[in-house]
Amino acid sequence: MADTNHDAARFDTLALPAVHASHAGCWLSDRDGAIRTVVRGEAILAASQSPLLMLNAPLVANRLGYPELSGLDLLELFAFIYPARFLVPTPHGLAETLGLPAPQGDADVPRLLAQAAGVLFAASQRDDWAERAGAWAVLQSLSRLHWPWAGLLARHVKRPDRAEPWLFGRLPQWEDRAPRPAPASIIPDTGAIANRLDSLTGAGAEVREGQRHYATASAHIFAPRPALGQPNMLLAQAGTGIGKTLGYLAAASVWSQSAGGTVWVSTYTKALQRQLRRESRRAWPDPTGLLSPASSAKRLAGQAIDATDNVPQSSLADATQQESQAAETPAVVVRKGRENYLCLLNLEDALQGGYSGRAGIFAQMIARWAAFTEDGDMIGGDLPGWLPTLYQRRGLAALTDRRGECVYAACPHYRKCFIERAARQSAHADLVIANHALVMVHAARGSGNGEDAEQRVRPSRIIFDEGHHLFDAADATFAAALCASEAIEMRRWIIGPEGKAKGRRRGLAARLADLASYDEEGGAAIRLAGEAAQALPADGWLTRIVEENPLGPVEELLGAVREVTLARDVKGQDAGYGLETEAADLPAGFIAAAVMAHKALSELRRPLQDLARRLEAVLTDPPDWLDGQGRQRLDGARHSLAWRIDTLVAWEAMLDRIGGPADEDFVDWLAVERGDGRIYDVAIHRRWLDPMRPFASSVLKPAHGVMQTSATLCGRLDPAQSALDWPGALRRSGAAYLDVVPKLLEATSPFDYENQAEVIIVTDVRRGDIAGLAAAYGQLIEASRGGVLGLFTAIRRLRAVHDRIADRLARGGLPLYAQHVDPIDTGTLVDIFRDDPHASLLGTDALRDGVDVPGQSLRLVVMEQVPWPKPSILHRARRAAHAADETRLARQDYDDGIARARLAQAFGRLIRTRQDHGRFVVLSAAFPSRLLSAFPQGTPVRRIALHEALQLVSGGVSSPDAEVSSVQEIDA
Repeated sequence: MADTNHDAARFDTLALPAVHASHAGCWLSDRDGAIRTVVRGEAILAASQSPLLMLNAPLVANRLGYPELSGLDLLELFAFIYPARFLVPTPHGLAETLGLPAPQGDADVPRLLAQAAGVLFAASQRDDWAERAGAWAVLQSLSRLHWPWAGLLARHVKRPDRAEPWLFGRLPQWEDRAPRPAPASIIPDTGAIANRLDSLTGAGAEVREGQRHYATASAHIFAPRPALGQPNMLLAQAGTGIGKTLGYLAAASVWSQSAGGTVWVSTYTKALQRQLRRESRRAWPDPTGLLSPASSAKRLAGQAIDATDNVPQSSLADATQQESQAAETPAVVVRKGRENYLCLLNLEDALQGGYSGRAGIFAQMIARWAAFTEDGDMIGGDLPGWLPTLYQRRGLAALTDRRGECVYAACPHYRKCFIERAARQSAHADLVIANHALVMVHAARGSGNGEDAEQRVRPSRIIFDEGHHLFDAADATFAAALCASEAIEMRRWIIGPEGKAKGRRRGLAARLADLASYDEEGGAAIRLAGEAAQALPADGWLTRIVEENPLGPVEELLGAVREVTLARDVKGQDAGYGLETEAADLPAGFIAAAVMAHKALSELRRPLQDLARRLEAVLTDPPDWLDGQGRQRLDGARHSLAWRIDTLVAWEAMLDRIGGPADEDFVDWLAVERGDGRIYDVAIHRRWLDPMRPFASSVLKPAHGVMQTSATLCGRLDPAQSALDWPGALRRSGAAYLDVVPKLLEATSPFDYENQAEVIIVTDVRRGDIAGLAAAYGQLIEASRGGVLGLFTAIRRLRAVHDRIADRLARGGLPLYAQHVDPIDTGTLVDIFRDDPHASLLGTDALRDGVDVPGQSLRLVVMEQVPWPKPSILHRARRAAHAADETRLARQDYDDGIARARLAQAFGRLIRTRQDHGRFVVLSAAFPSRLLSAFPQGTPVRRIALHEALQLVSGGVSSPDAEVSSVQEIDA
């Protein structure tokens, strides 16, 4: 690693005033660097009079209570100088990345900002600035958009000697390749897998027999399957710390490299996808050692950027050439849904005047990033998660591939498209890292929209990490909802935008004009579909149904859904939450509206099906004028049509059930969706009673081998016994629908939970006492001196607790961050929390699992109450199906299983390495002893008062009268 220590004296400190605001107060520096403490009003006044240096303007604005605050944001400057590079967006993170001395307190931050600006300005003047390409041109555009930094940077960024090609001229093109042959029928040798594992863990690493056994057992899914529709299945419970990632990567790499096949590894969280990408480089090293013109180790691991240590330009050129040659055949590909990637056509529209103001600045920043990104992934990739939040996420969704608008081969940037490149690379990769939803959609449809036959290959070997989330992922993937937002999107896709700001989005008639002019039947189908789509909802639907003036039969049905749901509400409409009611015993007027809506949807579906048949016919017997690009465009339209037709079929099926007998495989209900007390959608929902049925049919049945693994794949029903609930895991795996008996594996955690962890159940915090709950959180964070992950079951309580304790903690040097409060994305919040051992973080479900914070940064997990399942209509139906009789014990057993799984995942955040120590606190006296089986055996459990818990957390001694037990010895 290069020396990362800067001599700050070599760089000019920028002579500009700076402001820093935290929950502890506000500090302002003048041009001479003199720093003073100010009140919020003075800081706001200073910012309104002249541009001030600041770090993360939205966060500073949030701290000052002044949303319109703007200034010279160091994060924007960093994103311009070093696009696609990692930075923890805090003063400490900025200092560490740039090699500057870390501030000793809030009062030192304004001085740091001035120094950091000087370092970044100096970097832009160096001849070896790796990200110089395109900087001058982008800066000219930013100047026209009145970017605050543009004038200051103008004299530092040199104009290139020769005109540089535009961004779209510099991006590499993907090339089509011959299809990959089917993998050889090879059973991986367990000895080779063990040797590969040794090479992955490294010389001198501790030999973990549990990990070795786990890795060799993974070979089961790579053996030839015994019969059609019967994949080799392995369910593997791998305790935290077993090293399951390297374990299954060892087996996957041996098989893929010997058999010539592709292994899909599927995750539920983006955090694990990033971790897998890093870990996979051990098994499939990058041939160039450089993943971009910036050092991959620094860019991806977030190490300090040394202003004086850069790769020579000649080496960069050689590496870039090697990388370009290998770019179309990477061994490892990260694959996500289309909505995660930058759409180059959308970006071009934005750059050519589609955006103005702050949105236009954001588009230029994205253009800078697009030139250096590894794969174009805007959500969880190498685009800094904090960058869109600097612009209140303005334009982010519009720059990704919005559903249904892709024109495929008709796009001028089709050969450079990040999405198409990833799709083609995945067909030839050894390892594809995807997410559960994408794997399910890919397997069910056989391809992504618009992909050709080469890409329509179902995954044959799939490893589902975070397998405990498969049920939820399948539940969402195979769900259907007839709602206003979906119906409006369907209307726009068929008719096109109907307002003034149409942009480049077009309806079917415009997209398929050449087909309509050539094929009379196809043209008639397009015309009839456009007429039928007029029956779908349009913008302004909510106002019309409230005023009882609906536009068409579907809006009339949505109005009936709203009326019935509100009439049956028993929660109280002032509660601010969404409302729902069963789709049963509906009034005659509702049923009549459903019949008319069903007729309208059928009249829309028929011409779309006719159009799909005409497209098939034209593609089968193409006319002379249909070239390769036109064929791909029509093929893409055919796939998009299939998606819309499937949606219409699902909607009609839901309406068929209205007024008739219930379908025992499904759960249907009506809902009024609300947020912050305001209605934003109305819907009829349909979910599978058991979503593992379609999962088994579409994902498991075509596969040759499937592994489902997790640290909490199955729990223990009895706290006093070590036996796992394998029947429950088998039921949730989907194997029963194929009559397949999976192989079962348990790899126990190597951690010494008896000495590394402790569970504390606080007995004197009253339920519903927000002030008492906030006081408990504040005192626990103070006792622990930070390092607390606070988990909530309700956003309202999270916000209330944060508001009460954040300022006091900050004054004590203990920063507190929170989801749903701070204008920072979740991934960046975790980065900040991981980087500062004195910080604490409050959050909800997204932080309960998938968060990896080893070491001292996380030493206390606090849950506000038992995470019981939400008592929804869907939950009630599944709970009833869990047992033949709806007895109290049967209901309790089902609810307990969900709560135990959530507790186990939350506890799993605490101990990540053999060196970690920590405590898990639940602020609920009503914690049933039967739920203690959620925690690892041997973990000590104490039921004590808050003051005793504070003594323990701060290092004191608890009362000898405290009830002390373990999950193995529960006092009845």
